[in-house]
Amino acid sequence: MTVAWTSHRFTGGVLALDTANTVVLRSDPRRTFDRFEDPLEIARFADAANGFRTAELGGRRLAVASPVDIAPVVLSIREATDRLFRHAASKGSVATADLPAFLTECARGLAGSQTEIGAPGKPFGDPATPIAFEAALAVSALSLLREDTVARLRICPNCTWLFIDRSRNSSRLWCDMAVCGNRRKASRHYHRHRMAASEVKHA
Repeated sequence: MTVAWTSHRFTGGVLALDTANTVVLRSDPRRTFDRFEDPLEIARFADAANGFRTAELGGRRLAVASPVDIAPVVLSIREATDRLFRHAASKGSVATADLPAFLTECARGLAGSQTEIGAPGKPFGDPATPIAFEAALAVSALSLLREDTVARLRICPNCTWLFIDRSRNSSRLWCDMAVCGNRRKASRHYHRHRMAASEVKHA
């Protein structure tokens, strides 16, 4: 099924978390599904990320040579990232037991990459040339290891997506207030009315 890669799909705050969030409802085995089940969606996701993550990427465009060929690496980085930083969001610290696998998968994403990153104003390298999606994904994931970023990692209580809370007082609750926040409010409103109606009925 073709996915509409809208702004809501990019509420993680960085490319690596947006990618981790392509598995929907991870905590519910009966309802969970993978938006990258069709590898072609990786290319479509990368194309959308060029717009929604242009600031993080420093204007450098993502390139996907072959979605099918890079899918194993992308999915491995995605799962290692989710495992490491979901724990960090829950505990407030990084589990060293999960670091070796995470670093190994990021290294696979960077293998064969011939570029330079981290220059002032060019966090992902020269914006004049594209960067391989799997390499950019690895760089984005590694950037999350900063102490100030780990402290701001959150898990949305509605959809369980990971996101970075960049609010001034670190009080952001939802990955997307317009979607998850409103859904939770609507759910609470519905249940309150049902309880009130039940109380009246049995009065």
